[in-house]
Amino acid sequence: MATIDHYINAIIEQAGCEAQETGSATIEAHHLLLAIAVKGETGTRQVLTSAGLDHQAIRDALDREFEHSLSAAGVSLAAFDLPRPSRAAKPSTQLGASAKLALERGFASADRKRDLRPAHLLLGVLRAQAGTVPRALTLAGVDQAELAARVMRSLTLEGG
Repeated sequence: MATIDHYINAIIEQAGCEAQETGSATIEAHHLLLAIAVKGETGTRQVLTSAGLDHQAIRDALDREFEHSLSAAGVSLAAFDLPRPSRAAKPSTQLGASAKLALERGFASADRKRDLRPAHLLLGVLRAQAGTVPRALTLAGVDQAELAARVMRSLTLEGG
């Protein structure tokens, strides 16, 4: 297996653990983003931290997105004393639609498989136009397009 295959497997495995923590039955794009913040290689983590996005900051942004989405439906999270989601019994291994699309976008951003770099996976997550990740980044005050441009610059510097 190529190095990138090992990297992708490690990120998906960590994303499964992230999904497990929130009781999610599937791995979604936001789980991939959390996994990259934890298990990503140095370059991808540096791009994220340069935007103020470490694992905890991403988790906080996702919590704000959840609360914001509820309020859009007329539900105030503050009005209820809800427990944290129950942890799933085992890590998820099933990719949800947003994770599949993120992987597809990431793979499509490289000319050939041998050109794939860890940053391509992050780029696939960041290129989502709708969904949890874009809403969470917006609520965190992160310019998603600028962050994706930073990833592209890092790929150019890597020669990928």
